[in-house]
Amino acid sequence: MSEERGGMPIPTFSTFVLSMASSVLVNLGEVPDPATGALQENQEMARHVIDTLSMLKDKVENGLDEEEKRLLDGLLYELRLKFVIKKT
Repeated sequence: MSEERGGMPIPTFSTFVLSMASSVLVNLGEVPDPATGALQENQEMARHVIDTLSMLKDKVENGLDEEEKRLLDGLLYELRLKFVIKKT
């Protein structure tokens, strides 16, 4: 059970990375926008968030535990693949 503060889970590196990954999926039109329920595509924004995750990985890589590294590596791989598929 995750701890909560003010009704929201306490932020962790993993929840932050997963939140950014969700943003990419919304911007690739893979999942509905939680605010509107509509599918939309914004490939420029998707690329920006993927690039941001990649930069974050480069900056913090030595401070991550193995589970966090696997999560970030796996997410970046999947999101980049989805982005390339959408571009073609």
